[in-house]
Amino acid sequence: MFFKCNDKGAELVKDKWVFIFLTYWCRNCGKYSKMFSLAVRHIDEKLCEVYKFGELPHFGPPIPARVLRLIQPDRELFLSGRRCENQGLGIGAFTYYRRVVENQWTRLVDEIIRVGKAIGAPEPSIIALEASRDEKQFSKAVKGLKDAIPAALLINGYNPLVLLHGALSKGVHNLSDEECLALATSIRVVLVEFAEKLGQALKDEKELSESITRLLQAQAGKAEKNKEG
Repeated sequence: MFFKCNDKGAELVKDKWVFIFLTYWCRNCGKYSKMFSLAVRHIDEKLCEVYKFGELPHFGPPIPARVLRLIQPDRELFLSGRRCENQGLGIGAFTYYRRVVENQWTRLVDEIIRVGKAIGAPEPSIIALEASRDEKQFSKAVKGLKDAIPAALLINGYNPLVLLHGALSKGVHNLSDEECLALATSIRVVLVEFAEKLGQALKDEKELSESITRLLQAQAGKAEKNKEG
């Protein structure tokens, strides 16, 4: 997107720092904006020194709404992890994402159960999922989750919760910041993809049910006309 700034800025004083806010607006929609907090020091006629304190919304691509709804109680922790990830702070990002998954794994299992029931998963799978949800520890629950998850929620053939648990089992004290950053990014990517697959599975089931209903109604209407004829 292309942006424009209509702010007049501030009067600069040579060799002194001036603090300003600049807001840039999207040239296409005219609604989306980005605000920057800056410190500017005038050096000479052709040169200024500029320091950026921050920006709002925060730097980085937007986070899909589905993943924020999925981990809603820990939304702020997730966003803190994303900010750390954007700034290359691997240990911080990994720690935040780890807390989100450890706090919300039962919520994730509930969503899997909801999808399983919606798409008509076998009863033994639903029972196994419910038993896993009632476990006190994520590590124990993963064993029951391994084969019970609906195929529609697999990510490249793998159970997303097993993938997440594998990442969390790494001891942060034994990893470098670069290794933590790579794991943190992987956790976020899997969470986002998992949220998308949950939404898509429910959408597909809803569309299928509505299509079947329309076809049955059309068939019933045709049969009624034949009777009248």
